[in-house]
Amino acid sequence: MPTTDKRIDAYIANAQSFAQPVLRHIRAMVHKACPGVEETIKWGFPHFEYKGAILCSMAAFKQHCAFGFWKASIMQDPEKILHIGEKASMGHFNKITSPEDLPSDKIFTAYIKQAAKLNEDGVQLPSKTKTKLAAPLEVPDDVQKALRKNKKTLEIFNAFAPSHRKEYLQWITEAKTAPTRNKRIETMIEWLKEGKSRNWKYEK
Repeated sequence: MPTTDKRIDAYIANAQSFAQPVLRHIRAMVHKACPGVEETIKWGFPHFEYKGAILCSMAAFKQHCAFGFWKASIMQDPEKILHIGEKASMGHFNKITSPEDLPSDKIFTAYIKQAAKLNEDGVQLPSKTKTKLAAPLEVPDDVQKALRKNKKTLEIFNAFAPSHRKEYLQWITEAKTAPTRNKRIETMIEWLKEGKSRNWKYEK
């Protein structure tokens, strides 16, 4: 029997209607391709762990879903489908709005198995990458207060790649006046509700 977490059941049930079949499909594919995987919640959204390390994660936003492999940066990408680095702001498969946006089951299974093999072999991310991923971002008190007013908004912010959270924080802290800073915080909250990054206007 798969090792499941009731918190993920609740997460899927509370997601937008379009997102539910996407999340269910991803969940089923991960368990099918990696029978020993375990579910958990980290940073407010579903993660899958295998052999004591994170394998992958998924998240639902207002208008799209995102999926990511923890070790995508060192995975082989024979199908050229992984969005890596700055391109990964919307997840390694970009924006997902339906199960059809995901790779075929055959390809998806192959990638999950590849990621699982990395965990089985104890392969670690390069130290530079791990430092970048783990580096904490200092979130100003006024920004934290605004984020905490809406649990979903906070989850979306935490789900972003560190580089995209940093873009928002730099934009806010660079404001030269209090009114400008407050306006930028309000704008950030509105954009986050829609799952948008700071530079969403320039993303294809």
